Amino acid sequence: MAVIYKLHPESPQAHRVAKIREALREGAVILYPTDTVYAIGCDLNAKSAVERVRHIKQMSNDKPLTFLCSSLSNIAAYAQVSDAAYRLIKRLIPGPYTFLLPATKLVPRLVMSPKRKTTGIRVPNHAICQALLQELGNPIISTSAPSVIHLEDQPITTTELFDRLDKVVDVVIDDGSMVGYRVSTILDLTTDEPVVIRKGLGWEAVADLELAEVHDG
Repeated sequence: MAVIYKLHPESPQAHRVAKIREALREGAVILYPTDTVYAIGCDLNAKSAVERVRHIKQMSNDKPLTFLCSSLSNIAAYAQVSDAAYRLIKRLIPGPYTFLLPATKLVPRLVMSPKRKTTGIRVPNHAICQALLQELGNPIISTSAPSVIHLEDQPITTTELFDRLDKVVDVVIDDGSMVGYRVSTILDLTTDEPVVIRKGLGWEAVADLELAEVHDG
């Protein structure tokens, strides 16, 4: 059974965050809240844990995994960021956006897209995520938890989600929030012009930026 930690959504208790950090370093898989949906994750560098996340999600190795970074400078360590991409990311983070970028050598092969050598990175606007990232010092894998349940978009409560995944994860973080179903907006920044792959949360801000660029031109 998973260990449940109750954390304050805005001021997560430092001693509990430290315990979760130790679990992550030891290869734990966690169920945790983000600024989009509840996510399944682990330390980016814990290979056995990444393999477990893939197994839980039933993802083949040719499907890339998204991970969380704490800041734009942190992103630059794990991805090649062009000047144009830098300016766009800077205007949107922190927030519900996934950026597809060329991966650096710091990204494990098990995480990136093997054919394109790209990776998906987010900088969440979420106190618990940021606390974990700062405490751990490494990015954290972040993949949607509700999609594991296969309820065909039927609502599920947080309690039901915890019960369903209790035996497959090691740590559950409960901040009292709802499960969440609105996913992130995905932006492909691997080419000269940004391409919207998926319209999700925060899409309006991206549209406003595009309109502003057209108007300024």
